[in-house]
Amino acid sequence: MANGSRQAAWEFFGTELKRRREEAGFTQSDLGSRVFVSGGYIGQFEQAIRKPQLDVAQRIDGVLQTEGFFERLWRKLIKEQAYADYFAHVAELERLATEICEYAPAVVPGLLQTAEYARAIYLASNPLAADEYIEEMVRLRMDRTQLLKDATRPVYWAVLHEAALRIPVGGPAAMARQLDHIAAIMRERKAMVQVLPFSAGAHPAMGKMMTLMEFEDAPPTVYTEAVLSGNLLDDPAVVKRSQAHYDLLRAAALSPEASLALIESVAEDYRRCASTT
Repeated sequence: MANGSRQAAWEFFGTELKRRREEAGFTQSDLGSRVFVSGGYIGQFEQAIRKPQLDVAQRIDGVLQTEGFFERLWRKLIKEQAYADYFAHVAELERLATEICEYAPAVVPGLLQTAEYARAIYLASNPLAADEYIEEMVRLRMDRTQLLKDATRPVYWAVLHEAALRIPVGGPAAMARQLDHIAAIMRERKAMVQVLPFSAGAHPAMGKMMTLMEFEDAPPTVYTEAVLSGNLLDDPAVVKRSQAHYDLLRAAALSPEASLALIESVAEDYRRCASTT
């Protein structure tokens, strides 16, 4: 479903929700309390800022006595999305977050990727895919990166393991441009990036990626990902422990200044390698 069609689906869901809520005589807060979300969440659904999860749509049907209307609408329209099921809600939340903190053990995070880097990643995972599919995936990835260019962008902090700098995704020339891109973002003060060097040794997130997100009107979350699966968690104890792990990663990482120097040095190494091949 194209972006315009998806947005129209969200708006239709929101318009119908508002109409049926008002017909039932509920305020946004009234309905929110009955379906276990805030009134602000209901307002975001109605304005098509955020799309509801399936269980919320089902609870709305129960409270408004709409005989499964919103569940059917969710399944028909809302679920048709550009991202994998396990990541789609995370992509939405990125746009709503006031702060995003990521740890990347081996791959440059999506929000920092260049098109070349993203293309190499998708080709590695889909070696027989048509060019049209690969380019659509790259376009979607680049759409996400616009978040860091917005005037209302969230505070963004990334800790990259040195391995993410040293794996030559797309070849030396493409990797040099990828690291130049990260360095430019850092110099423009659009993101805080630190590198966790090989010399740091053991750390709390060995081999595990994680994304912590904070919001103005919702509890913080942590997202972790494995092979073709992901977990979006908001249990306060889990989020608190993840935040503590992230603090330890930041403490063990190089300073932002030293990280920038390393990133630029590795980029130069890749350039020299590219010029000799």
